[in-house]
Amino acid sequence: MAIPILTPGNHAGKEATVIETKPSDAMRGIGIVQSDTPILHQPSQPLNLPTEHDLATAIVNDLIAAMHRARRVHNFAKGMGIAAPQLGIGRRVAVVQPPEPNTETITLLNPTVVAHSDDEDEQYEGCLSFFDVRGKVQRPLRIEVEATALTGEVHREQYQDGLARLIQHEIDHLDGILYTARMKPEVQPIPVERYRQTGRNWSYQ
Repeated sequence: MAIPILTPGNHAGKEATVIETKPSDAMRGIGIVQSDTPILHQPSQPLNLPTEHDLATAIVNDLIAAMHRARRVHNFAKGMGIAAPQLGIGRRVAVVQPPEPNTETITLLNPTVVAHSDDEDEQYEGCLSFFDVRGKVQRPLRIEVEATALTGEVHREQYQDGLARLIQHEIDHLDGILYTARMKPEVQPIPVERYRQTGRNWSYQ
């Protein structure tokens, strides 16, 4: 699916033209590193907190700004997240915006999944770093995540369903893993045009 970009006409009286660009090119244009970049395939370096408090804050601000840019390109009805490697930053930081309106962004510093449910489901996922396709990924329905606060304290939080999926996706980025590595060997990603035609959203009834 190409995203139309309108360019203004010139002073000679020419009409505005529409340039078609792929979703992945649109993401690259707003500063999102794409899947052929080595940093996406490398584990990220943990932060030393609270010593690197200012660095962590700066990275989080950059990630939130990138999410705002991405939302101007695409409507993320299921929520969204972005990890530092997707901005070319090899540190263990990610942010996740839940799908519910007026909810706070979740900040993940040095996150690790320390427990998960045996119950799993398989749903389509997308990724800002290769936005032209979607793929079915099987993940636990509930997880427990250990992360570090800016002040250095370690804390644990539990997440479930769609939010657990979003957070697992971003933690995978910090481990140098793309969601395609989680797909069953016989399953291949599908073009975003075909995914849109399925009309499927995440469901946890």
